[in-house]
Amino acid sequence: MPEPISPELLDQFIAIVGAQHTLGTSDDQTHYTHENRGYVIGQTPLVLKPKSTSEVAEILKLANVTGTTIAPQGGHTGHAGGGVPLAENHSIVVSMERMNKVLELDLSANTLTVEAGMILENIQNLALENNRLFPLALGSQGSCMIGGNISTNAGGTGVLAFGNTRELVMGLEVVLANGEIWNGLNKLRKNNTGYDLKDLFIGAEGTLGIVTAAVLKLFPAPIGKEVAWAGFSSPENALKFLDLAKSKCGNQLTAFELVPRRGIEFLVKHFDVFNDPLETPFPWYGLIEISSGRSQDDARLLSEEIFSNALEENIVEDAVLASSIAQQKLFWKMREDLPNSQRPEGASIAHDISVPIGKVPELIRRGELLVQNIVPGARMVAFGHLGDGNIHFNFTKPVDMDDECYMEFREAVNQQIYGLVMELDGSFSAEHGIGLFKTDLMEQNKSAVELKMMRQLKDCFDPQGIMNPGKVLKMPV
Repeated sequence: MPEPISPELLDQFIAIVGAQHTLGTSDDQTHYTHENRGYVIGQTPLVLKPKSTSEVAEILKLANVTGTTIAPQGGHTGHAGGGVPLAENHSIVVSMERMNKVLELDLSANTLTVEAGMILENIQNLALENNRLFPLALGSQGSCMIGGNISTNAGGTGVLAFGNTRELVMGLEVVLANGEIWNGLNKLRKNNTGYDLKDLFIGAEGTLGIVTAAVLKLFPAPIGKEVAWAGFSSPENALKFLDLAKSKCGNQLTAFELVPRRGIEFLVKHFDVFNDPLETPFPWYGLIEISSGRSQDDARLLSEEIFSNALEENIVEDAVLASSIAQQKLFWKMREDLPNSQRPEGASIAHDISVPIGKVPELIRRGELLVQNIVPGARMVAFGHLGDGNIHFNFTKPVDMDDECYMEFREAVNQQIYGLVMELDGSFSAEHGIGLFKTDLMEQNKSAVELKMMRQLKDCFDPQGIMNPGKVLKMPV
């Protein structure tokens, strides 16, 4: 275990960024030390807020020489504890919030180069102002930062058509653990020159270095868009609709979110702004988005054709297309507020998992039975990205059980659900990363060869073990 950092060494770190851009233990560090849902509360002797890549490099040079551990942070919105500075490591937090500049907008190349601290929603808005689309979309987009999105390989609602963050990044600038700067801000669509180094840092959660800037892919902004709620009798029918829609419009199907009836009930109960989207309640709902690069009429006609066919084949029970842009936004807000609607109902045991798309109905059916056998009355709220197989498989406590009692079943529930996911050839972490919370699952479910290769990479890039210790991998002492 590292020794506490001396006041003299802390002063050396402070001198790099200036005292006005630091927070010590006498300051309010809550935002930087508390996991955003309150599951873990860490500690740090110092929060540093560098303004430039050169300042980040100076911080890591000093940290490498002195063996000081570093906890990189973006917007600190993650769900796996990856940004929490662990008290036992005495890690200094390096927040990227001041590194938020646009470095280049190249419309001919359809690229945007930004610093790592730029907020995702600002990137989306800048793209739209220039008739472009940056399709990464998350519930936390108003506060998460692109560096954190890159470091966790964030997913979101646009993966169906555009892929996750890895597919949206063309180049990176990274400060390595020893303070060296790798400038890989490449805009080339074709660049077949050896190892693709950027992919090592995407999803590495700050354990190999600190991402300081990125070249992002932009796409033409859609001219027309339709958003609809559809009612289904089963997840199997939702899957049939997904197949039908993909066959009719390919990548013009830009989102397909699955929502259970219970999720709709929670939304209507706890938020006055929401109403039942359809006149008749259905066991399952789909939030579907179809986009067109040609016209609004094209998007509307394509949507009407797909829903007409689905109704004729008894795949869809009922559907409603948003009548305005405002209603489209309201439909999407319902999906974004689903996690918030569960909180007033009490404790929830949550899983960010994925399985092959065709196995989603089996996951839901078998998973609910497994949990009911452990906690009768647990309320399943399985929702998420049906189009890419990523389901947020959550179980809210029974109505008549208190939170503390319910959470005693958490380990037993997790064991059953993760066991089922692996049996179905799935992943125990679909889009939230490994962070602090899933390192045991890495040990249990990754092969010895995979773990060996990842540890060799960690040793190669961070031989001192200073980068975000305790996250992603358990390293031999």
